[in-house]
Amino acid sequence: MVVQTIPARIRWAVDFMDVQPADHVLEIGCGPGAGAEAICSRLTTGKLFAIDRSESGVDRTKRRCARFVEAGRLTVRQIDLATLRVPVKRLNKVYAFNVNLFWVRDCADEIALLHERVLPGGAVFLFFEVKFPDQMPTVVSKASAALAQGGFRVSVVEQKNPAVVGIIGRR
Repeated sequence: MVVQTIPARIRWAVDFMDVQPADHVLEIGCGPGAGAEAICSRLTTGKLFAIDRSESGVDRTKRRCARFVEAGRLTVRQIDLATLRVPVKRLNKVYAFNVNLFWVRDCADEIALLHERVLPGGAVFLFFEVKFPDQMPTVVSKASAALAQGGFRVSVVEQKNPAVVGIIGRR
């Protein structure tokens, strides 16, 4: 089995989120599974529910994180956030990295769903790698506005190395 490293930007984001052993986390856009691996390695009684619209992203995450799936800490589904039904209000944290949904189109329904399902004191963490610095003011402005309009208290964090911007919506 090939050992896959977790990119520095993902490690930094998961460290910043301060995932606790009993947290219930939703990951939006799990892709190759690096975020899922970093989050699940911190969970003991908590769980991660990872979603992606891409079948290949779901497959890659399931393969990479098979031990967490087998341990019952990780569930991975191919689904769009708009059609997701989280059964109860129990999420401590929501994590997304480089998910364009939150700044390229109206996402009021998705934000409302998150606001309903995140526990008071919980947060939505939207992280973006700074590949195109000129684009970041637009990303921050639109994602921040979407979270604020959905009832979240918004703050922004910037990290230089690795170059990451985080938009945090607290419930």
